Amino acid sequence: MPVKAGQSASVELVVTEADTAIALRSGEVPVLGTPRLLALVEQATVEAIAGQLHAGETSVGMKVQLDHLAPSAVGHAVTAEATVEKVVGRRVSFTVSVNDERGLIAVGRVTRVVVDTEKFLDKCR
Repeated sequence: MPVKAGQSASVELVVTEADTAIALRSGEVPVLGTPRLLALVEQATVEAIAGQLHAGETSVGMKVQLDHLAPSAVGHAVTAEATVEKVVGRRVSFTVSVNDERGLIAVGRVTRVVVDTEKFLDKCR
């Protein structure tokens, strides 16, 4: 597997009503919901290793540690960044952070596992 420490990617999102805790049913305030924040972080991890896996392989989420530190209102632009911290066997560990125009709003670690796509899908059939 050619994934190497240091590879990174960032993705941006402008928060809409559909991204809020209210819309996601994860809270009662009209700010970026933690589930949407997590999805954005995972998107960044996927993009950080895009094109680096062998044919027939994909990565799946295994572990997430995420501190959601500050709110972001509708209309705010948020940027999630993921950097490969280390690769051990099939496990790829990332450090992740999310910022908006005011600064850091989330930080954490994500671990993904590289799997054979067909073998993985066979497990749920």
